Order: sequence, then structure tokens, then C-alpha cells
Amino acid sequence: MAAELAIEARGLLKSFDGKPAVRGIDIAVPTGSIYGILGPNGAGKTTTLRMLLGIIEPDQGTRTLLGHERPLEAAKMVGYLPEERGLYPAMTTREAIAFMGALRGLPLEVGRKRADILLGDNGLGDYVDKPVKSLSKGMAQTIQLFGTIVHKPKLVVLDEPFSGLDAINQGRLEHLIRDEAAAGTTVIFSTHVIHHAERLCERVAIIAGGQIRFEGLVAEARDRLAPQVRLRTRTADGPWRGALPADAQLRDGVWDFDLPKGGVEPLLKALIDGGAGVEELSIERPGLHDAFVAIAGEDAARGMDDDTDPLGEAA
Repeated sequence: MAAELAIEARGLLKSFDGKPAVRGIDIAVPTGSIYGILGPNGAGKTTTLRMLLGIIEPDQGTRTLLGHERPLEAAKMVGYLPEERGLYPAMTTREAIAFMGALRGLPLEVGRKRADILLGDNGLGDYVDKPVKSLSKGMAQTIQLFGTIVHKPKLVVLDEPFSGLDAINQGRLEHLIRDEAAAGTTVIFSTHVIHHAERLCERVAIIAGGQIRFEGLVAEARDRLAPQVRLRTRTADGPWRGALPADAQLRDGVWDFDLPKGGVEPLLKALIDGGAGVEELSIERPGLHDAFVAIAGEDAARGMDDDTDPLGEAA
């Protein structure tokens, strides 16, 4: 199993000035997957990523990165985009990307050629010779992301990569993450924006208060909650009412309740046989936001951003 994992960590603990920041983190990131660490600001996401990468040492616990028990030994196989961004403003975009690759051992000439390809393939060929200082914040962040992957790492680690990006650059970043995963690269990113994790990730770790509250498939997190039934009938009462759960609620002529454990078929039969006159019957699977609230609690959920989706897609 270990050979199939890009990252594995057990029991990671870290305190700063006697205050616990991370308490008992267990994570297993499959090779080639898109993995999200999901939690509010201050939950311990950045500390966790830095321990996994070997930037800081845990007080307790073990971790393995690309088969190395000492993560820094695998540094040249990793692309890391920290939450604190930074580029030399006088450099052109080509040189900035090539320079970041050189920090991971990529020859500058190779980096320059790959920079031209990355910029051209993403519709940014006109920016090759523009200085970084002339770019918008979102564009500069995109350039730094290209520099993170120019050396073709086996693992890409992104800390809050969508922060500060407009809808166009968010879409470009999502496309790039999917392309990297399709090529066999493992991608792990932290975020406090739920719809990014739901749209991109196969597996997630939900973290709150420095602790992992859930780790596994997104579908498994959502399956912790029952699907929701929305029902509208022509008749207001009748024997069919006995098929509804006791906690079913009626609002504006519509019944809302959890799907009974027996499934929709027995419910539908009872409605028809009881003369309910079904006008509307829909079943909605809970989203990752609902699962997050159930797993981490409402206090943690208030620190998340899931009110709007700038890409205009359902989460």
C-alpha cells in the first residue's frame, strides 16, 4: 500500500510557543490523485503542509513523501506554491518561470523553453517578455504556478492557490490542476473554499482546530448525510401521510425530509396507493458543504467560503 501513496503521515503534532497548532494528523494521499485539505483559516492547513514537505519538523509523528522518510530528500521532485507569493518584479515571465525551475535543478535553457510552451498553451504567449511588475496580481500568481510545475514534479503542493484569483484565473488554475493529475502527477492543495474541493478532489481531509475530523473520498463524506426529498402533492392529507417520516416539514406546500432507509420505491408506492396526487418529487444528494457542517460543526463552517461560485458552476 505504501508504494501507492505519494504522502503518508501518522500522528503529526506541532506546537508553537506551547500552543498546539496541529494535533494528531493522519493523512494518506494516493499517487496520481487530486487531494484537498479543507478547513477554515487558522485550522492548521499550512502547518500540516509544511510538515509534510519537511519545511518544519513535527514535534511527534512520522511522514513519508514520495517514498522518503526525510521529505527534503525528495525536494527536486516536488513543486510547492506557498500561500505567501513572491516573484522578482524586474524579471520577465519567461525568466521568472525558468528561475523557479532552476531552484529545483532544472537547467535554465530548458526552463525557458518550457516556459514558452506553458505560456503559449495557456493563451499567454504575448506575456513571454513582459516584466512581472507589469502583471496583475492574478496573472502574477498564474506565472508563479507555472514556475511551480515547470520542472515536471511528481508531486505538486499548493497552499490556498485560489486566493485572490478572479473567475478567469480560477478556471485556468482548475484546468491546470486537472491536466497535471491526468499526466500522473499527484496534486495536494489546501483551501477554505468548499466548491473548489468538491469540484476537483477525489479525496479530502477535513481539518478544524488542528485535528482531522474526516479523511477519505468526497463521496464518503457526502454519504454521511441522507439524501433530501422534496415532495409536493395535490391532496393535503390522506393515508399517504403515514409514509412520511415523523420529522417531515411542510413549507409553502412542499414537504422536506430525509429519504427513508427503504429507498424511494416504497415511498412512491405509498404515495400513489394513498391518493396523494404527486405533483413534484425530487431527491437531492447533500453537498460537501452540508457534509462539512455535519463533520466539523457550524463554528468551523462559518470560517469557510461557500456562498458564491465565481465559475458559475454547481458545486
